[in-house]
Amino acid sequence: MTSVPISEPQTPAQSLPAAPAAATVSPGEAALADLGLDAFEVALLPQLRHFNTCLQTPQSQAWQLAYRSASERWGDTFGLAVAHALFKVVRCLYDLRGDHYLGHDALTLETRTVVTADEAAFLRMIHHMRRDDTPAARDAVADLTGGWMDPHVIRAALSFADRFPAGKAQPTEIPQANAKIDQPPRLRVVR
Repeated sequence: MTSVPISEPQTPAQSLPAAPAAATVSPGEAALADLGLDAFEVALLPQLRHFNTCLQTPQSQAWQLAYRSASERWGDTFGLAVAHALFKVVRCLYDLRGDHYLGHDALTLETRTVVTADEAAFLRMIHHMRRDDTPAARDAVADLTGGWMDPHVIRAALSFADRFPAGKAQPTEIPQANAKIDQPPRLRVVR
C-alpha cells in the first residue's frame, strides 16, 4: 500500500476503500445487522467499545473517543448525555465481569459489522429494556452476566432505557414550534 500525502488530491487509483470488505463472522460472533437493532442502538456500539477499552486499559484514555464520537453523532447536549448514561451501564458490567467481558476494538475497521457474544447480549439487553420487553431483557441480562441477575447492571441499564426509550423523537428531531421555515433560529430574552 502506498502512502499518499494529505495535501495531494487522491485519484481513483490512489484512493482508499470507502468501507471495509464484509467481515467474516467467526464462531462466538454475530453480524450486527442480524440483531434487529434500531439506528440509535447500532450507534451505541462504538461508545460501548471505547468504554470497554478504557476500563480494561486505563492508559488508553479511550473514554475521550467515546464522548467525542457521541457528541459528533448526536450533538453536545444529547450525545454527551447518552455517553454518560451508557458509561454507567458499562462500568457496572465491568465491576461484575472485569476483564472477562470480550469486545472488539472500536478502531478496528474489520470488526465494525460484527459483534462478540458479549456485545450482542449487551445491545440486546438495551434493545429489549428500551421497549419494556421484560422476558427478553431478562434473558439478555442472563447471557451478559453469566446467569447472575446483578442489581447494579440491571438498575443502570433500566435507567438508560428510561432516559432513552425506543419510539420517542430525539431532541434533534423535534422541530421548534415557533420556528419559521425561511428564517434562521434566533435567540430571545425570556423574562
